[in-house]
Amino acid sequence: MNRAEQPAILVAIPDVQSGRDERRIAIDQVGIKGLRYPLPFMDRDGVAHTTIATCNVYVALPDDRKGTHMSRLVALLEERAAPGAVPLTVATLRSVVEDLLVRLDAPGARIEFAFPFFVRKSAPVSGVASLLDYDVRLAAELVDGGYTHTISVSVPVTSLCPSSKEVSAYGAHNQRSIVTINVRPREHLFVAELLRIAEEEASAELYGILKRADEKYVTERAYDNPRFVEDLVRGVAARLAEDSRIDGFVVEAENFESIHNHSAYARIVRNF
Repeated sequence: MNRAEQPAILVAIPDVQSGRDERRIAIDQVGIKGLRYPLPFMDRDGVAHTTIATCNVYVALPDDRKGTHMSRLVALLEERAAPGAVPLTVATLRSVVEDLLVRLDAPGARIEFAFPFFVRKSAPVSGVASLLDYDVRLAAELVDGGYTHTISVSVPVTSLCPSSKEVSAYGAHNQRSIVTINVRPREHLFVAELLRIAEEEASAELYGILKRADEKYVTERAYDNPRFVEDLVRGVAARLAEDSRIDGFVVEAENFESIHNHSAYARIVRNF
C-alpha cells in the first residue's frame, strides 16, 4: 500500500468549549448577534414569504461550563433556511427555542428575528396592486420551563392635525407617522392583525402605488379623520386592551411634522 492509499489517521480535536470554568459564574445569554439570514416567514395568508432577517440567538450558560458552541446556533438558522424547511411563524417560535435547549444542553434560550415584512395592497379606487413594507420583530424566550414571546411591528401611516383643520380656512397640515406596537400575547396572534389595527386608527393608510383617483380618496380620507399623535396611541391602545389574547403591550407613535423641524411623540405602556 503506497502512502496515498493509506487510511487517514483520525486526530482527536479538543472540545475547549465543553471544558470546565473554575470561576463558577453563570452567563445569562451568550450566542450570536446581528447575523443576517434568509428565512421563510408565514403569517395569516398561509404563504411562505422569504425575507432577510437579522438574527440574535442566545443560550444560558451554566457556571461550570467554559463556553457554548456558536456553530450550532448558525446551523439552526441554516436548517430553517434550507429548501423545503418549515416556515417560521409566530406559532413555531417556541419550537425554535426548544430546539436550542436540546442542541446546546442549555437551561435557557432566547431568539430575536427582525425583518421587513411585505404586504400586497390594492389601491382604494383603482385597485392597482403594490407592495408595502413593514418592520417586524419577533422575540421568544424559554427559561426554566417558562415561555414568553413578543411581537413588534412598525407601521407607516398618515396623520392629519385636528387643530390645523379647525383653525385653517382651507386645508390642514399632515405628515407621515410611524406607529409601533409591541405586544406580549397570551394566545396566538398574526402579525397582519397588528398592522391593520395601526392603519385603521390612523387618519389614512399608505400604499405603494396610487392613481389620481386613489390620491384624491386618500387625501380626503385623512381630512375626514384628523388625528393628533395622542389620538393615534389611544386608539391603538384601546383596541389592544379589549383583546383578551394580549397580556401586555407598548404603543408608540411618532409624527414627522411637516411644519416643524421636530417630531411629535406619544407612548402608552400597559402591563409590559
